[in-house]
Amino acid sequence: MTRSGDGRALPPLVVNGEDRAAPADPRVSLLDFLRDGVGLHAVHAGCEQGACGACTVLLDGRAVRSCLVLAVSAAGRAVTTVEGITPPGGLHPVQDALVRHHGLQCGYCTPGLVMTAIDLLAATTGPLDETVVREAISGNLCRCTGYSGIVTAIVEVSEGGAVSEGGAVSEGGAVSGRRAVTRR
Repeated sequence: MTRSGDGRALPPLVVNGEDRAAPADPRVSLLDFLRDGVGLHAVHAGCEQGACGACTVLLDGRAVRSCLVLAVSAAGRAVTTVEGITPPGGLHPVQDALVRHHGLQCGYCTPGLVMTAIDLLAATTGPLDETVVREAISGNLCRCTGYSGIVTAIVEVSEGGAVSEGGAVSEGGAVSGRRAVTRR
């Protein structure tokens, strides 16, 4: 178990449902911990200043910029990355909708956009309109798509998906974590 600067034992981070020891260095960002310490490279390092959204993950079910969070501050908390929401052999409904609506091209921003969309969908009920979606994803920069396919995909999921508890959809449709969007 990792110890804090004052000698207290730090609980592990729960990353995609698995316990991971907090880093010994209290200066390590959650972004660097996830990429270098855990090997989850879908968490992208963009601006490293919280402005681009490429590093967005869910921390206790809420979207955060992992470049702005110290990994030790996430000790004892649930961290969900895009790898943790993707069901075996398939796509999360948000990912599926993005593919169908051409809401991705180079893919660099996609994991952060997916996590932001999941947070938005979990925090709301019923269909979303374009304005609400555009506002919610305004902190996620995409230089390829022009956002229209992204917005259409998120609106579609809000109209045709049921929101249930959990961030990850597992085999058999069971869901764990905060709320995830699943098809009706």
